[in-house]
Amino acid sequence: MNDLLLDVMEVSKTFARGRLLSREKIVAVNKVSMQLAAGQPEILAIIGESGSGKTTLARMILNMETPTSGRLVLDGTDLAAMGGNAARLAFMHKVQPIFQNPFESFNPLKRVERYLLMTRLRFTGAAGESTAAVAVDAALHKVGLSLKEVGGRYPHELSGGQLQRVAIARALLAEPKLIVADEPVSMIDASLRMSIVNLFRTLRDELGISIIYVTHDLATAYYISDRIMIMQKGSVVESGDARTVLKAPRHPYTRQLREAVLLPEVASAPAIVTPNMNGLSPGAPERRA
Repeated sequence: MNDLLLDVMEVSKTFARGRLLSREKIVAVNKVSMQLAAGQPEILAIIGESGSGKTTLARMILNMETPTSGRLVLDGTDLAAMGGNAARLAFMHKVQPIFQNPFESFNPLKRVERYLLMTRLRFTGAAGESTAAVAVDAALHKVGLSLKEVGGRYPHELSGGQLQRVAIARALLAEPKLIVADEPVSMIDASLRMSIVNLFRTLRDELGISIIYVTHDLATAYYISDRIMIMQKGSVVESGDARTVLKAPRHPYTRQLREAVLLPEVASAPAIVTPNMNGLSPGAPERRA
């Protein structure tokens, strides 16, 4: 049994910008290391403003971007050595993404339940759609929905909050060990954000799933995270226990972020909606990092 679920070792990502003979190198992620222990589910928040590198790091963990240097090992498998459809399916069985805009995760011309049924059949080989439908309904109930409620409906017939919960149910059907959620509540109405945030805590506590929560929203990160990593210009400037770091930040950038929002007390956090780090009102659309 591996001691680590995820081991990110000195990972960097550099992009080139401009014409061939005068390209400028942009360091999006600079020698970042982090670990998640196996068998100890937790929520790790990666926090930073736009351009901090947090989304690029998340994409490398999801194997959607190849690191320029460094290594990523998931459950004992080096992502750089992974090849072939079988290996890719095995990887997706262990780690699943939740993206910022749920409407971009679904084909608008396909009914929602088809996605869910095919996901279950693909990852578990369930014997027929009737068997898969039972698992789909169970996954939907975990996120406060049901197959009867979403059956026969297209993505545009659901609210943003409903569709994001469907996206989470879809991820659960793969029975993953890790979920990487990239700004999962930034495009959801403020009144519904805490329901999604609380759902992540339930997935950790009841299903034993670790979650990497990528966000610029310091308040929700403070509320749900066990640990946090603060990123600035591609580098980790501070990390550790979420409440320890955010109550007594040491790095000037962390203090700047801390002063930009009024962090709620843990006991009252679900009832409070705070401004986000971009200075937008709670109901306003937020920019993608």
